Amino acid sequence: MHDEFELFKGTTFSDLMKDIYHNSKKKDRQINTLIQELQPLIKNIGDATVIVPLIKEYLDVSVKNDEHLVKLAAVVQRLVGSANKDGGDEYGMSEEEKARLLQTAQEELDAIHKEQDEINLGDTK
Repeated sequence: MHDEFELFKGTTFSDLMKDIYHNSKKKDRQINTLIQELQPLIKNIGDATVIVPLIKEYLDVSVKNDEHLVKLAAVVQRLVGSANKDGGDEYGMSEEEKARLLQTAQEELDAIHKEQDEINLGDTK
């Protein structure tokens, strides 16, 4: 697969893969830091019942965001792979297949933005 396939203006497939990797590592560090900061605040079972669900929600949103990025990468990989394999039309696919892939990619992008908005709203609370 050609890693420099441009997905969006200024963003290549290689950039997307780097973002997935770096986001995963960054979230791991953030989650560990969050847990370390909240741990001293838990003095009894009542504190734990309040704080632990907040951590779980943050983890769930983070995982969903990563899943959407991975799905987007899979769509792009299929798109680029078809272009390299067939050599037929521009992408080696029918117009219907291209439209379906582009729709899936747009849905994943929309989901990523929605998850990011939820994370940002949670940060402001």
